Amino acid sequence: MIQRGDVERVETSTPRTLDEALAQIAALVERIAELEAKLEAAQARAQSSSKNSSRPPSSDPPDLKLGPKRPPSSRKPGGQPGHRGYRRMLLDPEKVTRFEDHWPKKCEQCKRSLLRGLVTELEPERHQVIEVPPVSPEVIEHRLHTVVCTKCTHSTTAALPPEVARGAFGPRLVALVALMSGSYRMSKRTIVTALWDLFGVRMSLGAVSGCEQIQSGALAQPVRQALEHVQEQSLVHADETGWRQRRARAWLWVAATSAVTVFLIHRRRSGEAARALLGSFRGIVVSDRWSAYLQWPLHQRQLCWAHLKRDFQFIAERGPEVAWIGKELLQWTQAVFVLWHQARDGTLSRAALHCRMEPIRKEIEALLDVGSQSSHAKVAGMCGELFAMQDGMWTFVRVPGVEPTNNLAERSLRHAVLWRKGSFGTHSARGSWFVERILTVVLSLRQQDRSVLEYLTAANEAKLQGTPPPSLIPSPA
Repeated sequence: MIQRGDVERVETSTPRTLDEALAQIAALVERIAELEAKLEAAQARAQSSSKNSSRPPSSDPPDLKLGPKRPPSSRKPGGQPGHRGYRRMLLDPEKVTRFEDHWPKKCEQCKRSLLRGLVTELEPERHQVIEVPPVSPEVIEHRLHTVVCTKCTHSTTAALPPEVARGAFGPRLVALVALMSGSYRMSKRTIVTALWDLFGVRMSLGAVSGCEQIQSGALAQPVRQALEHVQEQSLVHADETGWRQRRARAWLWVAATSAVTVFLIHRRRSGEAARALLGSFRGIVVSDRWSAYLQWPLHQRQLCWAHLKRDFQFIAERGPEVAWIGKELLQWTQAVFVLWHQARDGTLSRAALHCRMEPIRKEIEALLDVGSQSSHAKVAGMCGELFAMQDGMWTFVRVPGVEPTNNLAERSLRHAVLWRKGSFGTHSARGSWFVERILTVVLSLRQQDRSVLEYLTAANEAKLQGTPPPSLIPSPA
């Protein structure tokens, strides 16, 4: 921010000689240039939003103009003509808990009483009501008896079977607590209340944390295997967002594939953290242009075009000498997405995509070259960096299966960001491990359409019995 003293702190005494006057003019010109740079930077910060920077939409001011509003639709709310309707199907008889038969008492026409035994050959109308019965916890008391040996008189007490939890809560209850925390983003106090209201289970705040740690230990091995699986894939979407651990700055990293998504909390947003997440990954990385990903060559990268669009919007909002560059880049970006959507939907072949994208690529790269030589320092630096990374902008044209945006990773982070806003991060390394593992499990199982609760329960039971936990990696079938 420009302070008032910054403007007044210039020597303004009357010069006595021509040399003093020229020196004073030179000092004033230099000072004016410095203040103009500060003013431009302040204006850029004031105009920064999710449309022209990497800021999240939640940080946008309320008065931000998001563009022209769409005209109101003339269509009525609800399903439109031709829309395929959905209705609940009746369950098969073997899935019905009980049957209740109802008989008419009087004739609708003559009001005569009807005999219950006189039935027609018509099948009865079926109406099913789904209800949740009252749930009471199952409390199992394990009694460990002591027996005295008749020979040596030594007293021996029975040991708990390996499948019995050593704590007060069973594998499924521990899994339920982890599910409420990591999947439903409930606070510990809310979990305590929900357990009492729904199941009549009393649990303290400390016990909730204890259940999280038990679950975290049961997930360590399958999450480690999932990380190794992701590092061996041919395509991965990577991204990162801010986190807090013990009130210190940290970063939550994500690596997402089509079937498995893994998370990592690291104290840095650097190449070291990227290597901890991806290891010696040799496939294609879809990401933004953050410097942590520079360790992968450009032919192994795909820069996110959603981020590039925001960069071009930033250029379009600068001074008139460079705004035209940003506006033309935005127009060509729109053409890029039109062609990509056609290729994705199958209305445009890969060969046609490559052929029609080539002239667009030349136009965009020419504009970036011009922008890199502009007098606007910020725009020149951004365009110069993008021009040097141009080979990483068009991998989606060259390699089938690669998308031009990093939406997969950003969607994966959305759940974690909402959790962070409610929990304010974690207070220890153990808490961060739980976050990494439960997020990896929840997001991966949702991708595979598998039950999270059943998986967590099975993992806890395997931990108790000393057997291998269920895998997060989908079977080849």
